Amino acid sequence: MPAYGEIFILVSPGGKRSLRRLTPGNDIHGNDGVLPASILAEADFGTEVKTLQGIPYRILKPSLYDLTRGVKRRTQIMYPKDIGYICMRLGVGQGSRIIEAGSGSGGLTLALSWFSGESGHVYSYEAQREFFDLCRRNLNWAGLGQNVTQYLRDVADGFEQNDVDALFLDLRDPWNYLEQASAAVRPGGLFAFFLPTADQVSMLLKGMETRPYDEIEVEELLVRPWKAVADRLRPEDRMIAHTGFLIFARKQEKSQEFENMKPLGTRERKQRAALEQRLQASAAPDE
Repeated sequence: MPAYGEIFILVSPGGKRSLRRLTPGNDIHGNDGVLPASILAEADFGTEVKTLQGIPYRILKPSLYDLTRGVKRRTQIMYPKDIGYICMRLGVGQGSRIIEAGSGSGGLTLALSWFSGESGHVYSYEAQREFFDLCRRNLNWAGLGQNVTQYLRDVADGFEQNDVDALFLDLRDPWNYLEQASAAVRPGGLFAFFLPTADQVSMLLKGMETRPYDEIEVEELLVRPWKAVADRLRPEDRMIAHTGFLIFARKQEKSQEFENMKPLGTRERKQRAALEQRLQASAAPDE
């Protein structure tokens, strides 16, 4: 059953879902009648409660998915499909120490706080005061964030940490902060980046070529829901398609000896030759 001060989901017979916080004496009034707070406080999650007019409502415990979708926002928050995958790829779990730069409204911050647990810690950097404050309000609203330290600063000045397990950058031009990012992560640590356009991804990949980033992958996630009707199973008319590119990498100092021993096919040899030519061109002095 929800404790006073706790968030719960209320579902009407018409299917409307709303996130509510249970507070003493704060009865819920609607077209179907009044739901007294005292009745809600005695109901178990997953059961139905009735308004004073006898209309049944369901009371549910919110998941991280529900909390993430319910945060107040002034920016486009990340979608749960991307948030969950980022947390998995970064290995976020009990005891993890994670940096995020560009907290925005705090959707990912909620998930990082949730998964890293009491023994982990999240270091969240944000350059704009309004998003810094909004992120903290959303963490407080969700009952999370006790393991989150916020910094109101530009990451061009670097990070205060130097041995975290993973780092996530959600900035418009992350290629300008690759030195700062690699300095904050332990050897073998993990990186993730989120970018909306292919041109930005290309700029990031070029920036990684001469720095300690390896095992680089570029992906996007598409989610297509289906109509959950047994005798008419078919895709929904709409889907969540491209929201952004996800770029993952690992911190790894490179040696020429190791690179030279990699088996290369025709395509890989051409790619290496093009890379060496590009690096030579960028290193050549301007005439």
